Amino acid sequence: MINSLSGRLLILTTVFVMLAEILIFVPSIARFREDYMLNRLERAQIASLTLLADDMISAELEAELLLNAEVFNVVMRRDEVSQLVLSSPMPRMIAGTVDLRDDSAAVLIRDALRRLATVDNEVIRVIGAPVREAGLLIEVTMETAPMRAAMIDYGLRILLLSAVISVFTAVLLFAAMRIFLVKPIKGVVGHMQNYAAAPEDARRIIEPSAGVTELREAEEALKSLQTELTGALKQKERLAQLGLAVSKISHDLRNIMTTAQLFTDRIESSEDPIVRRLAPKLVGSITRAVHLCESTLAFGRAEEPGPTLTMVPLGALVEDVISSEQLAVGDFALEFHADIPAEMQVRVDPEQMHRVIGNMVRNSRQVIMASQQTGAIAIHASETASEWSITLRDTGPGLPPKAKEHLFSAFQGSVRKGGSGLGLAISAELVRGHGGDIELSRTDSSGTEFVIHLPKGDGLL
Repeated sequence: MINSLSGRLLILTTVFVMLAEILIFVPSIARFREDYMLNRLERAQIASLTLLADDMISAELEAELLLNAEVFNVVMRRDEVSQLVLSSPMPRMIAGTVDLRDDSAAVLIRDALRRLATVDNEVIRVIGAPVREAGLLIEVTMETAPMRAAMIDYGLRILLLSAVISVFTAVLLFAAMRIFLVKPIKGVVGHMQNYAAAPEDARRIIEPSAGVTELREAEEALKSLQTELTGALKQKERLAQLGLAVSKISHDLRNIMTTAQLFTDRIESSEDPIVRRLAPKLVGSITRAVHLCESTLAFGRAEEPGPTLTMVPLGALVEDVISSEQLAVGDFALEFHADIPAEMQVRVDPEQMHRVIGNMVRNSRQVIMASQQTGAIAIHASETASEWSITLRDTGPGLPPKAKEHLFSAFQGSVRKGGSGLGLAISAELVRGHGGDIELSRTDSSGTEFVIHLPKGDGLL
């Protein structure tokens, strides 16, 4: 109950209303004290006028008038002359004077709070202006205990009334919140739980029905999100089925191509000149088909495992990649250059980084060889206080606009004919696993340049 939205709202409403009532209580208790003393002045004035009308009243009647007015003495100033009209023995000395003619609201509040805090029964002098201009001034002496008791009784009644009002207001607000806010929110939560049980079922998508504008906007946003998610799940299911089918086809096709590749070895040794001329093209086509099948199967497997990071000499890793690619170049006029500081080490997974650099160098090599132009591939590395940078440059023909749009997308970013576009996609995924990224910094007719950024930090803020 307390941890619920409506329960906390009930408590907060009660507290806030009580605070508001306390702010009202302070000036109201000061006003009550002022009215109390003004009432005693008015009673004393009436008693004094009775005596002035007939100055031959008995001592018993005078005492009764003072008792009724709840004062000890009454002094009136009429015609610039002060006159002790009524008097009785004083129980103690006067402790203070209160002048009601010019006290400000702040002074009245201060004196009222001070009077509530003072337990002693004191005698005070109260000065005020007579009502209906029955003189210039009226002054009485009175005890403070009855006034303090009346103030406490008034304050308790005000606080009790405030508590009743605050509880009543809180209950009404609680009921209103339950009806207009909490219940609709629970309905939205119920819709979300129902949808989460079977997100593929379009019948479980929420239909906005709230009357509150903000809740209706939330329901409409939730409907849009659920609609998109249901569509995405259906598409994901179809893609998964398609991917499974492609994997099976690629697996079987790879076996067929591998067998065909074995036969080509014998075809190449044929004495028939036509066969000898067509054999290299057949071998190349079969090799590309096998590579595509293997790449597709590799990409379709489960997510790459996380990298096992260790400090690796970058120069040795790059030289290993270049040595492998030089074997594939043969007699083609393609040069490789590596500018790696001898002492430079990077924190990477050596196997995964070998695949990253190998894929990128292979892409550049295949593009340059396909262009039938001489070229070069250069690898440069540098480091700063925060990261390592590995730059790969080639002198190929550059990337076409379509390839740049889908550069790191599988099956879409290939530059050469027959390519799968998986090399850069896999490389980018592996580099992201290291916390870095691959940037295409330049591509034009003079070549292409990629930069691999690898952070030195641990990724913690």
